[in-house]
Amino acid sequence: MVKTTLGISLTTFASLQWLFFIFANVVVVPISIGVAFDLSPTEIAAIQRSSFIFTGVACMLQGFIGHRYPIMEGPSGVIWGLVLNLCSSASSLGMSFPEIGGGIATGLLLAGAFTILLSICNLFPLIHKVITPMVMSVYLFLLTFQLIIIFFRGMLKINEDGILDLPITFYSFGIVIFVSLLNIVGNKIIGNFSILLGIVIGWIGYFFLFSTEAIDLSKTSSIHLFPLGQPNLELGIIVITFLGCLINLSNTSASIVAISKLYHEKPTNRQYKSSYLLTGIYAAIAPVFGLISYAPFASSIGFLESTKILIKKPFLIGGGLMILLGIIPALGSLLATLPITVGNAVLFVAYIQLFGTSLKSLNGYNFTSKTIFRLAIPVLVGVCIMTLDSELFSSFPIYLQPLIANGFISGVLLSIMLEKLIHWEKIGD
Repeated sequence: MVKTTLGISLTTFASLQWLFFIFANVVVVPISIGVAFDLSPTEIAAIQRSSFIFTGVACMLQGFIGHRYPIMEGPSGVIWGLVLNLCSSASSLGMSFPEIGGGIATGLLLAGAFTILLSICNLFPLIHKVITPMVMSVYLFLLTFQLIIIFFRGMLKINEDGILDLPITFYSFGIVIFVSLLNIVGNKIIGNFSILLGIVIGWIGYFFLFSTEAIDLSKTSSIHLFPLGQPNLELGIIVITFLGCLINLSNTSASIVAISKLYHEKPTNRQYKSSYLLTGIYAAIAPVFGLISYAPFASSIGFLESTKILIKKPFLIGGGLMILLGIIPALGSLLATLPITVGNAVLFVAYIQLFGTSLKSLNGYNFTSKTIFRLAIPVLVGVCIMTLDSELFSSFPIYLQPLIANGFISGVLLSIMLEKLIHWEKIGD
């Protein structure tokens, strides 16, 4: 039975913990996209403000009227990777950044409209026929590896000369050990707030041990429409973005199924329909403010399993606090002083739990020397591609590179093909 109430003090700390978790997952995305599109610091700050407000609203709406679970709604990692890949290929494509951004905007708008149509016409069961339980397991494993690789790299402080900054890097690993011990040997209260304690204590320790740059809390930025580029008809960019958004829908299925198991219940069609509807609306609105398609974060499962707090109220409050960060620039600037290495170290521990969720998703499967291929091939191929330099795929057609060079997408697509082409249940030992 899931506990339904918390005291005021515990709710406050749990809400702050959700705030830091959501913030740490979101803050890097608009910055990296702004840099990739060669935007000015003021334009990047405006997109970041929009992302804080948009993320807070998205989380709260999903919690209230969408799937109604405490799952963070944020910028899709699938689309994030595609956008950065397209930007890096700008010169090869022979397009300017505004042209690429405009094509991406059109693709997102069409994908949003298509997803809304799927929801309204109750066609989302078609997605579930493609995203089978085995595909979801592959998805969770690849998501775990992708995130762990990202956060492990983020823990490493690399100087401008390309040399590792050992003191800060060792400090990051120290935070990993500290937060892990809070989870393993700490009492229930300490374990529940290990993420919050790791961020706050790590932040304070970093401030006293290492020099940090001062941030102007009084700076403001105005929000512009379509800052990455006005919608256009660049067909290649539109198609690749649209396909990426279709694959992104697997986030919704995997997230809802995974978290429902924590609550020992089966999600209803209404929950799927409402969540897909909101996902479509977010995809259609996001490009207007220079953002990318949003989706439920299956990685939230790792956070919930780490904190053991399944009550929805702190999550909703955390979403509301994110909105305040965007409305009040000084608050967002203050929280932006959180060292990236500290945030990545804490998230590294939180997402270790996601590996356990991936293993649990295999309950009921009995693998033999033959059937193990349905899991091993897509997962291992996907992980191998993740470790390769994307430039190695430059010989492929330019519009296929963002899909083929993305280990996560390649692995999921390979899993779908294997499940549809082979009758695994009929294969013997």
